[in-house]
Amino acid sequence: MTTSTALAAAVPTGDGGGGRRGRRRHPVHHRGQEVAWGYVFIAPALLLFLVMGVYTLFFSAQLSFVRWNGLTPTWEWVGLKNYADLLWASPVYAPVVHRAALNTLGVMVAVPLLTVVVSFPLAVVLNQARRFAGVLRSVYFVPYVTAGIAVYMAWQYVLEPNGAVNLLLRAVGLGSLEQPQGWLGNPATAMPTLVVIMVWSGVPVAMLLYLTGLQSIDSSLLEAAQLDGAGWWRTNLSVVRPLLAGTTAVITLLNVREALQGFQIFLIMTNGGPAGRTNVLGLETYDLAFQQELAPTLGLASALGWLLFFAALAVAIVNQRVTREKP
Repeated sequence: MTTSTALAAAVPTGDGGGGRRGRRRHPVHHRGQEVAWGYVFIAPALLLFLVMGVYTLFFSAQLSFVRWNGLTPTWEWVGLKNYADLLWASPVYAPVVHRAALNTLGVMVAVPLLTVVVSFPLAVVLNQARRFAGVLRSVYFVPYVTAGIAVYMAWQYVLEPNGAVNLLLRAVGLGSLEQPQGWLGNPATAMPTLVVIMVWSGVPVAMLLYLTGLQSIDSSLLEAAQLDGAGWWRTNLSVVRPLLAGTTAVITLLNVREALQGFQIFLIMTNGGPAGRTNVLGLETYDLAFQQELAPTLGLASALGWLLFFAALAVAIVNQRVTREKP
């Protein structure tokens, strides 16, 4: 009786097989439902991207070939004339764009270079700090979390003719260095001052990236360098710096992108002045699009925006090729 019962239990029945087959189909059906619900949840974001991203991208490309002020019901198709006017053809717009391009190029070189020069030593020192490391990191990161319109306006106040910078110079006996018209009003000091502020804003993120890289370096490499007689400077310059070349490339690319396309600091603090000394391509694009009243310059602004896009793309490609790891 016991043997037959065991055999009966061991023989699979049709219902059991069907139940197992049903259980095998059930996970597939459940997975299909999950995929369907996933598409439902991402549909609003996808629709928003198609409307605000893809549509505006193609509309902007179309605008770059027309003459329009954004208000009239029709526009005039001019083809590549907008690009030609910006680059060389127009005696009105081409010189301004050339001047803005030179200013932008200067910022693209100075800001990344100074950001790396300042942030790397700070990160090295902070990485070796044992006391108050958390407090120091918070203090160094303050410029980033407080960056914005309010900070730029505060800098404007500090740099005025009777601002804190001139008062401090007078107080320490360096009154010959003060700027009577303000640091942003003097054509010789306006752009260098803005570069310093941009570096001040960019150092916190760069330092954080360097700190992350420093903490990932194998300590045995540093110990080996010290055993070979390398001092603190030699170890950081010849061992640590090459190991963080990828981080340096990322920091450089981020700052180059910001210098190429950003214009908020120039708009708020100087609006391109004095005498166009701080006018950059991003600000010129904004002016052509929104500051020309009823002039048909919206197509010019769109064309200049696409030129900036291609320049940023070229910088990204060059950066990728330069920093690509060799096999």
